[in-house]
Amino acid sequence: MLLFSALIAAAFSIGKLAAPLIDPAALTAVRFVCAAAVMGAVVLATRTQVMRAHAIAPWRYLVLGGLMGTYFVLMFEALKTAQPVATSAIFTLIPAMSAGFSWVLMRQTYPLLAKIALLIGAIGAVWVIFRADLDALIAFDLGKGETIFFFGCVAHALYTPMVPRLNRGEPVLVFALGTILGALVVVGMYATPAIIATDWAALPGIVWFTVAYLGIFTTAGTFALLQFAALRLPSGKVMAYGYLTPVFVALYEGMLGNGWPAPFVWIGVGLIVCALLILLMGRDE
Repeated sequence: MLLFSALIAAAFSIGKLAAPLIDPAALTAVRFVCAAAVMGAVVLATRTQVMRAHAIAPWRYLVLGGLMGTYFVLMFEALKTAQPVATSAIFTLIPAMSAGFSWVLMRQTYPLLAKIALLIGAIGAVWVIFRADLDALIAFDLGKGETIFFFGCVAHALYTPMVPRLNRGEPVLVFALGTILGALVVVGMYATPAIIATDWAALPGIVWFTVAYLGIFTTAGTFALLQFAALRLPSGKVMAYGYLTPVFVALYEGMLGNGWPAPFVWIGVGLIVCALLILLMGRDE
């Protein structure tokens, strides 16, 4: 999950460069094609056995793929106007939402310490989202991009507890491949007009670099990492590592020369890190 957080964070900075140059749905569809090819190759290379039983109830893969496809499409739609640090802060709200969905779906409860950590993390995220501006917070001055991405994060939060709920003993790699194929079907149907309308030959190199990075690392890679962890850890703790995302993004943005967050914004980042540490010190329940 630490690797998951670092890979996801880079997607915000890289995606910001490509988002204005291509339709989000078309970009997401192509990344799933790339991811499916990579994950399929990994399944073959590791000689993971794929059985007919793994294809039973294929609607499961469509549900999971639809949730992740929704997240990715809305993420790149949001990055057209939102800043990477702000969107990554919204990403840190996922653990709290995921914990809520886990209770609804599986009656999974969390100790008091974990609830306190989720609250601290949410406060830190809100502080970063509103740029440490109390007037903006009071006026609830939330940008269009941030609003769009919030709904994408709701889909992502629901995805985490749905993995153990829908998994029927399939190997992690097989289940991840099925989910990616499900996402490709769902997003592909939605993105068909955009795919046809896109002049693929005229796209700049940064778009293709983004597609390659997203397909290999933040789709195939993170799908496998997330599902491996989701089958072994409580949903809230799995997504707790997402709290590191704004930290990584802030570092990436600074190193890329896009500026560092204002000093007061780092207070919110510090609260987010505190929430992560509290969750990791807690017991697995």
